[in-house]
Amino acid sequence: MNSLSAKIQDVFDEPACDKNRGKDDKARKQGCARALTPGAAAGGCAFDGAKIVLQPITDVAHLVHAPLACEGNSWDNRGAASSGPSLWRTSFTTDLTELEVVMGQGERKLFKAIREIKEAYAPPAVFVYSTCVTALIGDDIEAVCKRAAEKFDLAVVPINAPGLAGSKNLGNKLAAEALLDHVIGTVEPDDAGPHDINILGEFNLSGEFWLIKPLLDRLGIRIRACIPGDARYLDIASAHRARAAMVVCSTALINLARKMDERWGIPFFEGSFYGISDTSEALRKIAELLVRKGADPEILDRTETLIAEQEAIAWKKLEAYRARLQGKRVLLNTGGVKSWSVVHALVEIGIEIVGTSVKKSTVEDKERIKLVLKDDKHTFEQMPARNLYAMLSGGKADIMLSGGRTQFVALKAKTPWLDINQERQHPYSGYDGMVELVRQIDLAIHNPIWAQVRERAPWDCSPHVKDELPGTSNDTENLHAVGKSAGKTPSNWVDVEEMR
Repeated sequence: MNSLSAKIQDVFDEPACDKNRGKDDKARKQGCARALTPGAAAGGCAFDGAKIVLQPITDVAHLVHAPLACEGNSWDNRGAASSGPSLWRTSFTTDLTELEVVMGQGERKLFKAIREIKEAYAPPAVFVYSTCVTALIGDDIEAVCKRAAEKFDLAVVPINAPGLAGSKNLGNKLAAEALLDHVIGTVEPDDAGPHDINILGEFNLSGEFWLIKPLLDRLGIRIRACIPGDARYLDIASAHRARAAMVVCSTALINLARKMDERWGIPFFEGSFYGISDTSEALRKIAELLVRKGADPEILDRTETLIAEQEAIAWKKLEAYRARLQGKRVLLNTGGVKSWSVVHALVEIGIEIVGTSVKKSTVEDKERIKLVLKDDKHTFEQMPARNLYAMLSGGKADIMLSGGRTQFVALKAKTPWLDINQERQHPYSGYDGMVELVRQIDLAIHNPIWAQVRERAPWDCSPHVKDELPGTSNDTENLHAVGKSAGKTPSNWVDVEEMR
């Protein structure tokens, strides 16, 4: 635990983090972790954050050293996609029982599990995750992993990020530290070139990275490693030979980008592939960094040619939606890079932003939002569900873009909703992704179901009162007559007077 505490303090003192630089020494040591909500395990603990960052490495066996329940974390509801290996979709756990915890058999069982995975699947590496239980009982996963690596001639990587260490964001950074300590730099590639780059913080949700890679391929730019989206272990192990890097989500992996720059001289910038202008700007900056590192300057001209071509195609496709969406109001309840990149993308086609969350956004993110929206009146750190509902039911927005946790607020307010977070079903990055995002917004807003659900229910309408109420003597006589014609007598059916 001492090594973990030292690692946490090192992560908290992150000089590349804008929020961290603005703190005094005392506040910096406390880090960014907020008190966890009891019972809110999904998406909330360090173990979960580490799993989110590392699970998309597709050819690795991810072994959770814990009781069975810890394997039920939230990584599986994220739409990361693989173009090849499927081993990452297999759950591996040591499944510790109470007896094994009490008798101290955890390390022995972990070693045996690594051997079984080696024999059955022969992966290039096994990632072993510490959890609250195994951290509390003192299992030394680093020692076990080192011994297993020597015994089985296999890369066995300890991920020391138990849930009790802190928040999900801390887990992201601890996962990056594990890659730096045990993976990156362990393999020397034999094909390093002047146009190799790393993409950090890209998770390939719904295959989004596959919309970007063809653009880079056309420029002759090779992805040495995309961490972690659709990644392979050997690609990450040789990532230290890239010439430049782009950080997509700085709140998750800024420490990885900075330390790779310090150790191997890989310059980086933070950018976004959401929106036409931001995608173009990201391609320009990648080309500029490569030229700074020795690439042929002619790549700059080829980049501008590609940008002009792709922008013209995208804007032509978007013209079909401009008239239908002009002036439509959007509420964004998201955070991080999407808080400004999606804002910029929507404003480009005439959509009005009535509010955007800046939760998990950096200082630079917030400044970008101010530049796009001209002020910060439409930003909020976190909006309670009741306030979201009041805003939507009051007709202040035509659609809400958010994650699945708040979708039912929008549906209760009878307002269109579109998933923009990790559970989304459509890719929204790059030029084609921007067109797809606008298409989905158009489909959601103009779906005819909203006109139907907003109509008053039949039971909410004013009742129609007849001129003559039932129950008169004539009604009774008629009922008796109907009963006799049906072969019934007053002895075997209920008289209307009795029903009263």
